[in-house]
Amino acid sequence: MKKLFIIAGLIVFGIACGNQKDSPKGDENKSAETSESTENGNPSYDPNRGEGKYTSVELGASLDQAKATEGEKVYGVKCSGCHKLTDEKLVGPGWKGVTGRHKPEWIMNFITNTDEMLNKDPKAQAQLEICLVRMPNQNLSDDEARNLLEFMRKNDGVK
Repeated sequence: MKKLFIIAGLIVFGIACGNQKDSPKGDENKSAETSESTENGNPSYDPNRGEGKYTSVELGASLDQAKATEGEKVYGVKCSGCHKLTDEKLVGPGWKGVTGRHKPEWIMNFITNTDEMLNKDPKAQAQLEICLVRMPNQNLSDDEARNLLEFMRKNDGVK
């Protein structure tokens, strides 16, 4: 019986961590293939910004408490199952210091455009190799994502 559970777990793990580059879905293959060319000199890809619509995110010098409070609610519902607020890895990486490691544009693009970032961004791909589990797209609205970013800033000690 134990062997059956282990085999089933390995199958589920293999499906969850499957490389989309090998999937026969046409357009996904094309974007995965272009990720190699973007890393090799395509000036349209900026690893500090990531892949997505956010090219500039304006942060206030001080924390927006209202947004941080709303972001904490989003964290509690959609993020806390996989991410701790410390530097300890749970399923995904801990959030302590995340706003110092990544630019706001990168964070916003990652949490709103997760699949493309995991397909194209070297930082996101490196994190995937460490965590071994692909972050699911949480379908956050722009406002939810911005609130979550503000909560991350609060967690990192911005006052």
